[in-house]
Order: sequence, then C-alpha cells, then structure tokens
Amino acid sequence: MTLVVYATADAVSLARGRHPLANPMAHSMWVIGAFLLLTGTSYTSYFAGAQFVHFLLGPATVALAVPLYENRKVVVAAILPMLAALVVGSITAIVSMVLLAEAAGLPRAVILALAPKSVTAGVAMGISEQLGADPSLTAVSVILTGIMGAIIVTPLMNQAGITDFRARGFAAGLAAHGIGTAHAFQVDAVAGVFSGIAMSLNALVTSLLVPLAVTLLVH
Repeated sequence: MTLVVYATADAVSLARGRHPLANPMAHSMWVIGAFLLLTGTSYTSYFAGAQFVHFLLGPATVALAVPLYENRKVVVAAILPMLAALVVGSITAIVSMVLLAEAAGLPRAVILALAPKSVTAGVAMGISEQLGADPSLTAVSVILTGIMGAIIVTPLMNQAGITDFRARGFAAGLAAHGIGTAHAFQVDAVAGVFSGIAMSLNALVTSLLVPLAVTLLVH
C-alpha cells in the first residue's frame, strides 16, 4: 500500500510539473493516514508490514554518496560558501525557532522538542532525548518542517531570483532535511547533491549547537 500510494502521488506530481502543492510525500501521508483510520488498522500493524520500506531508508541515505562523488569537483569549488551558509543557516534555524516559541509562550518542554526540527528525524529525536524532551513531538515537527520546506522552497527561490541550483539545493537540505533533499533531486541532480551535503552537515552542527542555544536562550 505504501509503495502504490507513493507511486500514484509521485505520478500526479510529475503530471502537474512538480507543482509545490502536489508534493508526493505530503499527499502520501494523508492518504495512508485516512486509509488506516477507515479500515481500523493500527499504526503498529501498518508499520510491521512496512518495515522493509523503513529499512531501505538507510541504504538510500548512503546512496547519496554516488551523486556526491560524481559531482565532487563542483562541490569542492563551493566548499567555503557552503561552510559559511551552513553555520549561518544552522544558527538561524535554531535561534529563530527558540525565540518564536518563547514569544508564543510555549512550555519549556515543547521548546526543547522543537529546537532540532531542521535536522533529519533520527538525529533530531536523539537530540530531543538528550534534552529531556518528547521525541515523538520532535518527530512530528521534523516531518512538518520537511514537508513545508519542500513545498515552499521552489516558489521562494524563484521569487527571490536565485537560479543557482547549488544554492537552491543547499537551502532545501539545510532547512528541510531528507524531504527537502528528495524534492531537490526531483528538480535537479546538482541541487540534490548539495541538499544531501547540507542535510548531513547540518545534523552534525545542530547536535552541537542546540544544547548551547537552549542553555542561552530558554528561560
């Protein structure tokens, strides 16, 4: 069911010219969720049947090294701008989330869970556990961040007049992790490569910066 739903959603997305609102990940989630509710199927039962898809997430992530190797010269040429963008982007994602959450009067436990929202789920949940927050809330925020990022990144970049696929891809991976990276590969191979790099490096930087940011910013 997972594969059929995603393949259908992806075909619709392709037919719509990869329109941002036709994001296959977003539509697959609500269709599968509705199916589980209508059939009374528990998530535990669903996941037991979908474990092989979940397992393939690991090899798929490692496989990002192939296009990275093929485009290594382009990557090396942009290493300094990437590192600068990585630091600025990571800090912005963390600080803006914490300050906005505090301004909204959210409880400390919720702020801690939302702080690592811009990194891939496995790393974000690990950071959340270390901070004593709820990993399940972190997982939800990560998925929502990824979907929202994948939807708005293309129109946002077009509106800003940014045409360099290196910059577009890096921004997608930095802000929207794996889901943003999947979208970047659908748009352009170079964008996907730089998105994968941003996703990986941001996971490392965020794991170091979140505890420090929380200590300094959360009252």
